[in-house]
Amino acid sequence: MEAVERAEPGTTIVLHLREGEEDLLNEHRLRSIIQKYSDHISVPIVLGAQGGSGADQAGGDSPVNQASALWTRPKNELTERDYHDFYRHITNDFSDPLAYLHAKVEGRYEYTLLLYIPSHAPYDLWMPQARRGVRLHVQRVFILEDDGRLLPRYLRFVRGVIDSADLPLNVSREMLQGSRAVDHIRSSAVKRVLRLLKDMADNEPDKYAEFWKQFGSVLKEGIADDPANREDIAELLRFTSTHSATQEADVSLHDYVDRMKEGQDKIYYLLAPTLAAATASPHLEAFRKKGIEVLLLSEAVDNWVVTGLLQEFGGKRLQSVAQGVPDFGDLADEAEKKEAEQASADYADLVGKLKEALAGKAWDVRVSSRLTTSPACIVANEADTELTLARRLRGSGLPNQPVLEINPRHPLVERLNRDLDDPRLADWAHVLFTQAVLTLGARVDDPSDFVNRLNGLLVDLTGGAGD
Repeated sequence: MEAVERAEPGTTIVLHLREGEEDLLNEHRLRSIIQKYSDHISVPIVLGAQGGSGADQAGGDSPVNQASALWTRPKNELTERDYHDFYRHITNDFSDPLAYLHAKVEGRYEYTLLLYIPSHAPYDLWMPQARRGVRLHVQRVFILEDDGRLLPRYLRFVRGVIDSADLPLNVSREMLQGSRAVDHIRSSAVKRVLRLLKDMADNEPDKYAEFWKQFGSVLKEGIADDPANREDIAELLRFTSTHSATQEADVSLHDYVDRMKEGQDKIYYLLAPTLAAATASPHLEAFRKKGIEVLLLSEAVDNWVVTGLLQEFGGKRLQSVAQGVPDFGDLADEAEKKEAEQASADYADLVGKLKEALAGKAWDVRVSSRLTTSPACIVANEADTELTLARRLRGSGLPNQPVLEINPRHPLVERLNRDLDDPRLADWAHVLFTQAVLTLGARVDDPSDFVNRLNGLLVDLTGGAGD
């Protein structure tokens, strides 16, 4: 080091580029770097005109950064247009956001949040390596984009800025992983976003309905990913039900509980591959007859929401209508119980013969109390494994322990019970079972066998091929 004389006050720093890095001298590249990393530093950053044209040359040096961090300004100085313009600046989105929150937190840790809920889903929302939309700043200097440490994955649609006054400017991703300040910021940001969504759901239901169309499936992931906030997330969930006027998911768990019939002690739901399959499912017949509302769940993530994770809400246990023996609790009167007991006794011999004919296919056969118009259906016997999860574990699409339930009031079942010596009873058993498989939306293992049995029965019913 040596002492030198300088005509003007200040410091000059000269950077020497390595060979092959000349693109860093490109004016456009320099401007983009400055705007990305230092756009909101309070000191103006000026770029001298280097062979430019027009205004740049005429005016000489020109400022590159905004030199003002919007999120550091008091909220009473900002308008909604200011917030929307800043949203467009950081997202390149032409649409206005659905909602935003702006909060400066002081205490043990000092930081500022400016977070937005977009009005539509980004193209990469479901990609495993989707870009996160929250940027970490330290004292207004951009440090890095979130990779899951600032907000959990189920809030990956949130856009905005988190500016910390406690983290060092040279903070790395590894340092973030064990930082108590980051843990505190993450917890606070999640709770504030969920509170923003709750306020939207309570006070602007139409706007929340639009949010749910775009991001509802993503938010459901939080039931599994965020146990600490599971109750708050559960209040934000929306479903289609048998009481819905349209196919839109507009029923909250609070709505369901408030509408429960007197004596009902469970929240009933049905998982199905599609909403159309759920709506037409025979598993709903008895529930429709009694006027009991059933939630219709047709998204892949729904299985994880209701199986083992969200087991109850408001003190009411969630119960699948396609699993085990239906339990209507106090909604089943004594006459119905006696009728079910009588039907089980009257059809005991038929049940035994159907079990024998379906050995190796049906885990059990029993008389149903859930059917009113269909002759039969298949339910899962498992106490702990939901039907849709079992489908994933078994290639045919059937539960691991498929149970065939028969409707004692259906004319076909009544006919079979009157003629237990019918030589084609086994064929009828297989046809009933396969029809129930098709209704379930599962795969028929041997379609030709089903067709041959069905054709043989039709020929018999028409009086034989030669008549």
